[in-house]
Formats: sequence, structure tokens, C-alpha cells
Amino acid sequence: MTSAFNSTLNTPKSKLPLEVWAGVECTVNRVGEEYLDQLERNGHATRLDDLDLFAQLGIHAIRYPVIWERIAPNGLENADWSWADERLERLRELGICPIVGLVHHGSGPRDTSLVDPDFPEKLAVFARAVAERYPWVTHYTPVNEPLTTARFSGMYGHWYPHGKDDLTFARALLGECKAIALSMQAIREINPNAQLVQTEDLGKTHSTPKLAYQAEFENERRWLSLDLLCGRINPTHPMWGYLRDCGISETELEEFLQYTCPPDIIGINHYLTSERFLDENLENYPAWTHGGNGRDKYADVEAVRVCAEGLAGPRTLLKETWERYKLPFAVTEVHLSCTREEQLRWLNEVWNAAQELRDQGADIRAVTVWALLGSYDWNSLVTRSAGYYEPGVFDLRSRSVSSGESPQPRQTAIAKMVRDLATGHKPNHPLLDTPGWWHREERLLYPAVSCRISPPSLPFSSPASLRPLAIVGATGTLGKAFARLCEVRGISYCLLRRQDMDIANPASVNKVLAELQPWAVVNAAGYVRVDDAEREPDVCLKVNAEGAAILAAACAQHNVALLTFSSDLVFDGAESNPYVETDTVAPLNIYGCSKVLAEKLVLQAHPASLVIRTSAFFGPWDDYNFVTIALRQLAAGNTFVAAEDAIISPTYVPDLVHTSLDLLIDGENGLWHLANKSAVAWSDLARLAAKKAGVSVSNLIALPTQELGWIAPRPAYSVLGSNRGELMPHLDNAISRYLEERN
Repeated sequence: MTSAFNSTLNTPKSKLPLEVWAGVECTVNRVGEEYLDQLERNGHATRLDDLDLFAQLGIHAIRYPVIWERIAPNGLENADWSWADERLERLRELGICPIVGLVHHGSGPRDTSLVDPDFPEKLAVFARAVAERYPWVTHYTPVNEPLTTARFSGMYGHWYPHGKDDLTFARALLGECKAIALSMQAIREINPNAQLVQTEDLGKTHSTPKLAYQAEFENERRWLSLDLLCGRINPTHPMWGYLRDCGISETELEEFLQYTCPPDIIGINHYLTSERFLDENLENYPAWTHGGNGRDKYADVEAVRVCAEGLAGPRTLLKETWERYKLPFAVTEVHLSCTREEQLRWLNEVWNAAQELRDQGADIRAVTVWALLGSYDWNSLVTRSAGYYEPGVFDLRSRSVSSGESPQPRQTAIAKMVRDLATGHKPNHPLLDTPGWWHREERLLYPAVSCRISPPSLPFSSPASLRPLAIVGATGTLGKAFARLCEVRGISYCLLRRQDMDIANPASVNKVLAELQPWAVVNAAGYVRVDDAEREPDVCLKVNAEGAAILAAACAQHNVALLTFSSDLVFDGAESNPYVETDTVAPLNIYGCSKVLAEKLVLQAHPASLVIRTSAFFGPWDDYNFVTIALRQLAAGNTFVAAEDAIISPTYVPDLVHTSLDLLIDGENGLWHLANKSAVAWSDLARLAAKKAGVSVSNLIALPTQELGWIAPRPAYSVLGSNRGELMPHLDNAISRYLEERN
């Protein structure tokens, strides 16, 4: 790494623009005797090429793991440095500054823990070994988020050593902060210029007037790790008495002052859930939110879900950090588990807040796009391995086209936004003009309470100026579902009937596109009566193929993205493995032929179009899909007949719409297969839904397709797989959510 590049993180902020950093979610935490390793889960442990993908984003620095538990789980004498050797050298070649993390929500190898009195010295020995091996590395985070880790490990019992008391929390926190100081001391003996980038999750607590004392305490405690490192904890500090009450002796606290180590850069991590609200009116909240402090009982909920004024927000919290410490700082994690446009809105809001504070004189260095590869199981605070995945800058739910097995990162829309920010360009996606869900009324889950917050006003476009998503097919199941979920997601849309725009009429299409100026079009219209198509093939072909081609040509002319739908019926069923996008089409009926022709014509006219093949819709918002009809008939005690020899992959409409919108926003194109993961006969689909709904299947009759009187031939097997990405949940999960929504 060149000295010129190294200097960028140390140059006065007035000389450099706000930088883009990034990070790989690299938690290695311990739950009981099990270690949960994000690097194994996300595959980065075996993919060196990821670093080249990261470099293409234009990032300046990356929070990168050289994790103690991974490198030396059985002692330094048995350490395996090969993984870190290869990757740090590659980062050096790419000109990306690594901010090396040593412990990330962990507690070290099995011979130690956060409350081991020798933990600080043991980590410092490892830190010295890292510095000796990589003397050119200049930036370190020895322990990530020490306060958060101490709370989760010592106060709430989530992680090892699973403490649930104030003393364990305090011992863990003091041990981590001492470990940070000793580690940096050891590192600086090798590299005197090494910098401490100390991260912490910064939140804020709001409350009713009665609980103001508790909110004040928690708002002081949130600074505890940084105050310890800065040497501020003395007998006059508000937290001195608290630590004494926890069981920490005055001698221990006085001795700790020799281990102070002020950060060179404070790293602030902030999430929507970091702001809390305390309310003694328990009846307004579910039981799982109830708790107390021994003096009062109260609910502890996400402030965004109850505070009438909204949140204090990232700008306020960053400003508080600057005013408290007057040290250089950065946002070291920006991530949100939500739909793609909301992820973009959150990153944009944090970036704008940082830029505004920088313009006002705050020494803020960078904004860090977190979870480049997404993260696993943070919905359960990484207390178990359940497979819950949140995409990030890249989406890992994809497969290598060549092998069909190896997960490969796929760029999402966030990647383009990161490149824009890194090169000084203002992101211009039209969906950024709508406020995120945390600013909209639907965020409220509980009776609104004034939290006396004055959040900054945010500039958003008026509804009249927003470029909409045009949805063709106002009367169909799919068109209505798109409209419903666009409403939920804060995506401005225009739902078009045939009399509004006739896709078979070029003049009509061009007129509407010129007037609406949509950023994209969803073609959810079409001829869907498979048997009737055999009797009126001309009508089916005109609507499904000719109309789609006309719409595609017009979208290409107006430079508008297009999403359109095809079907599993483009295949003949001769295979016994799920069909992927590259398999040869061979339709058995007129409807399938119309979809094959539509695919060809659309991609010829507008190669950037996104064409999604899907199958066997079912959903909660219409009464005429197979699952709804089956349950209605069986629940009423009526006979219900279904095919026993036609194997399909059913598709839950909300999953289809959400995933399609994400792909559209990501700028994906070409053919994609989307269906809920499964391979099931129609009769077994009815049986599965009935079992989950508690409905008797005694009147379910399973028959061969040849006895059902279908006019159009159907494939015996039309299960959809994908060599581009398996983005949809499993069928079993989808049916459970369908029943919840119906009820």
C-alpha cells in the first residue's frame, strides 16, 4: 500500500471529500459451545475474488476481519495465517485500506471469555502478532462495539458467557476496553502510527415524562465505552456511581485510567432499532416488550413505531457525537433489512446527514456501507443458525451459471449508488424522492405518543412531481397485487386499464408513456385462459405476444425499464429436474406458444427488459386462485378435484411481486425464474394447504390430468429452478404466511 493512499485517512477533512468505506459482516460469536461464523455463512471464507468486486465499487477503505477465533483458535503457536495473508495482500494490491478487526461480537477462543481477567492481555498478544505479520496495516478495531457486545453477552444473556446481571456486563465492558488499550499499545510498538477506529452502536432512548429518569440514564450509558477509552470515567462522571453499584470497586476504576486510549476515529453504527421508547402504559404493547428496572415496569419498544414526531435520526445522533468528543469520526455501519428502495433511501439519508454536518465544520471522514455480502440471522441476534438472510450491496442468493452450485455475489442497486457516491455523483434513482417507511404514517404500530423530538426536515418531492411506476393490468390479480404492495413500499405508481393504455396500439402506448414519464413499466396484463386459448389462438397471440412486443419497443424508445411475465408452460415437461433459464423451450399449448413468442419479441425490441417466468399463482387477496378455492370447498364439506400427476412449483403472489420489484430496481434484465421453492402435485398442494389450515381433506379427490377434461395439453412436470438466483422462500413458509394474511 502506498504512503500516499495511507495518508488519505489522516489528512484533515477540509482537504478531502467525504469518503465511502465498506465492510463485510464478519461476526464470529459464541452461543454455548457453538461458534457462529458469518464468513462461513456468506462464503467469503472461500472466495478471494470478492475483493475484486469490492474494489470496483470505488471504496477507499474496508472494515476487514482478522478474527482471533478464526486465526488462532488453539493458540498462537498453532495459528493459521494463510487466509489473512492472501486477502490482506490482495487489498494492498487493490489500493483499499483495511481497517482490521480482531474481535467482532466474539469472546475469543475457548480458553478465555469477556470476563476472563486475562482476556485483555491475551488479545494484546494476538494483536501484536497481527501487527508483526502485517506491519503496513495502519488502522485497527481490536474490539467491535464493546458496549453492545457487553450488553448482549453480560446483561441480556444472548451470547457467551451468557450473563444476565449488571456485574457481568460491567466486567465484560471493562475487559473489552482494557483489551482495546493494551492491543493498541502492542500494535503501536510495532507501528507507532497505527490508528484506532473505535466503533460503537449509538442509539437514543425516549420516554414518557414518568420514565424520563430511566431514559436519561440510558442516554448517558450509551457513551460508556467511548468515555472509558477517553479517560472520562472519574468520581464526578455520571456513570462512576453506576459502575460502583454494579460491583466494580473504586480501586479497579481508578486503575483503569491507566488504560485509556482515545480513538483516532470514532466509528458510529446506527440502526433504526437503536432508538427506543419507554412507556409505563403496558396495556398498549405486547407482553414480550414488557420489562422494568425494579422501580417501574414499562414497555421498551422501537421509537419509530410509537413516537408521533418520528426519530431523532442519524444527523442528530452524529451531531451529538461530534459535540461531545470533538474527535474525527465516521459512520462505520449503514444497513437496513428491508426492501431494496428502502435500503437506498436509508443510505441516502445517512450520507446526506453526514455531508451536511461536514459542511458545518464537523470532522466526519466517511460513511461505511455495511454488510457488503449481506448478513445472516440478525433477526434473532445471531443466537441460532436459522438461515435468515438479509441482502446487502451484493445478494448471495444466486448460483454460478457454470457449475450450478457455487454461490456468487450479485450486485444490487446499492452497488450503483455506492459507485456514484464514491465518484462524487449524486444518486438519482427516482425512488429516492419518496421518504423511507420510518418517515411515513404506516410506521406506527402502537398508539402515537409525543416524544418531544424535533427531527430535521427532509427534502422530498411532492407526489405530483414523482415519476411513477406504470402498472399495466388494473383488473388482474397480478396488477392489483403490484398496486397494493407499491402502496406499502412507498413506490409511486399508476395502475392502467386497457382504456387508459391499449398495449396492442402503438399510438396509445407512446402517448401514455410521454405523458406519465414513468421510470419503469410493469406489464401485468395478458390473456391467461389456457384452455380458451386453444379455441381462439389469434386473440391469445395478439394480447400476449404482439401487445408485449409493442410495449417493449415503446419502452426502449422512451428509455424506460420494462418488467413483463412469462410462464412455466413454455416447457414440455420432458425433464425431471427443475427447469432453469437456459433450458430449451418446447410449449405444448397455444398459451405456452404465445409466451415463448412474447419472450423473443420483447427481448429483441428492448434487450434491457426483465422477463420473469413464474407459475401457479396463489395469494391472499383474490378468491379465485387454486389454494383459496380448494380450502373454501373443503372447509364447506364439498368435493374438490385436483390433478395428481402434474408437478408444479406454486408461486405466492406477494413473494413474486416483492422479488420482482427488487430485481427491477436492481436493473436486472433477461430471463429469470421466480417460484417458491418446491415441487408438488396440484392435489398435494391442496392437501398441504388444508393440513396447515386445519381443514379436513376427506373430500379431496386426486385424479390423473387426462380425467380432468382439460382442453389444452399441460406438461407433466413444469417445476421452475434457476441458475441466476433462488430468491423466493420455500412453499411451506409461503403457505403459512398466506393463511396468516387471509385470517
